[in-house]
Amino acid sequence: MTPTVNLKWLNRTAVFTPPHRTTTAHLQSVYPLMFSPGLGSRGTYIGRELLGGSFCFDPWELYAQGVLTNPNMLVIGQVGRGKSSLVKSLLVRQQVFGRRAAVLDPKGEYQGLAEALGAPVVKLVPGGKIRINPLDPGMSTGEVDADEIFRRQTSLLQALASSSLNRSLTPEERTACDLALIDFQEDNTGRIPTIPDIVEWLLDPPESAAKRISTTADEIARNVREVALELRRMCHGDLKGMFDGHTNIEVDWDGPLVVIDLSAVFSSSALGLMMTCATAWMQSAIVRPNAGRRFIVVDEAWAVLSNVGVARWLQQSYKLSRAYGVSNIAIMHRVSDLQATGAAGSEANALARGLLSDTETRVIYGQPASEVELAREMLGLNESEAEMLPGLGRGQALWKVGTRSFLVDHILGQSEKAIVDTDARM
Repeated sequence: MTPTVNLKWLNRTAVFTPPHRTTTAHLQSVYPLMFSPGLGSRGTYIGRELLGGSFCFDPWELYAQGVLTNPNMLVIGQVGRGKSSLVKSLLVRQQVFGRRAAVLDPKGEYQGLAEALGAPVVKLVPGGKIRINPLDPGMSTGEVDADEIFRRQTSLLQALASSSLNRSLTPEERTACDLALIDFQEDNTGRIPTIPDIVEWLLDPPESAAKRISTTADEIARNVREVALELRRMCHGDLKGMFDGHTNIEVDWDGPLVVIDLSAVFSSSALGLMMTCATAWMQSAIVRPNAGRRFIVVDEAWAVLSNVGVARWLQQSYKLSRAYGVSNIAIMHRVSDLQATGAAGSEANALARGLLSDTETRVIYGQPASEVELAREMLGLNESEAEMLPGLGRGQALWKVGTRSFLVDHILGQSEKAIVDTDARM
């Protein structure tokens, strides 16, 4: 029964309703002095949480706390919304904690960051003087099992061949790629194979390799001729002079940052192929025991995901992140870039979604209204989160960290603005 009290001096009877019980999680929405605790202070300062206090982030700390099950990140947003500024400032601020980074830069936008950190920029140009060998085991030699190195090499080689042909490899083609690498692995000279070496082997395979699979060398050559000719483009065609020889430069991978600049081939139809080669070379040096925690940044990641073979290789690389303490950061413009990898139900589409499942931190900057429904479906947003995307201002992003969501305003220091600026030419 509802209690009443007679207030004679007011000449009325007041009706008292029982107090309403609620949780502090709900009460904070109406009580201004209560707010989300964020992710704690153990991490790099990012900025201000618009519905709370300061916001800090560190993928390794959050993994140790059980908030995340993997350290990988996706940063997505329209041009000019601040995604590059976020990544660059994150790499700078993480230097305090001894974190290193390697950046694949398809547009040449990380020069300022490299100069600020005194880091090398490896600029690859067709016909240039610098060569890097994507099959090079790099600093992994002696630290990583020979079988693991072989798996990386054969996975990369098959991805390059599949990407060049724009189709899946046949069993004969996959086997031939494996046999070529096995021959070099068993060569007592310790010679590291290059793409030209593989092309030469595929065009003229030895009889000893043919006997392993009960066939002839001529039969192998016929079955893999398309693969050999497509890979030959990297050695003698318009892509000559970047990945067609032994690595001829030395890079300090234990320094704060290494940038690989591919801006010379940004407009090439083979951009994804080149990015894959460069990323593989980076990983051969970075993904090894006791190499320390570091970020691998792939800008314009849509180019890598545009082919099934390459996307399959990238997914395998992501799965190595926890074993070697690597946080992969993929940067792209629109959510539809993920869907554009293939039709619904296709392998390419499934691979893109698989990469999302291996990426528990998703930073979403402003998206056009046409992307809202797709963002909700692919990025696991609720209706309210999806609807706010078109209204986000410059530097504002929705952070999905594990199962939690935060609306964050990225704050730049005065000294950082010159480093992260990508609009200077505007």
